[in-house]
Amino acid sequence: MRALLACALAASVCSQAAGAPPPPPYQMRAQLPAGDRLEAGKDGAILFSNRCGACHLVGGMGTNLLTKQRVAAGEPPESGLLANRKDLTQTYVKFVVRHGKLAMPPLTRVEVTDAELDSIAKYLGKAGP
Repeated sequence: MRALLACALAASVCSQAAGAPPPPPYQMRAQLPAGDRLEAGKDGAILFSNRCGACHLVGGMGTNLLTKQRVAAGEPPESGLLANRKDLTQTYVKFVVRHGKLAMPPLTRVEVTDAELDSIAKYLGKAGP
């Protein structure tokens, strides 16, 4: 198993060194902030990247689906990125995260704690509480 892991790591480093393009943004998420996950006041942008980025950063499935929906509604493609939206409220963000919407499953308090969700909702909820 160690040999397989070492080989995979070496192949990854070699492909980067050989000029391969970097992974897409949704695979390069921010690291989870250190400390207690139940502690309030962490950086919402970093938490969004870490907790939501696999789907909601550039190239993620959630972004692609939202972009398609927003363009069909006459909105610009940039509105498919949640971080670009100006119409989201904190309450709406929290509701969708906990209850899900269409292809997005609901996320539990283990996946995203209430403190993390508060920070994420403040980051995305530019239209207010």
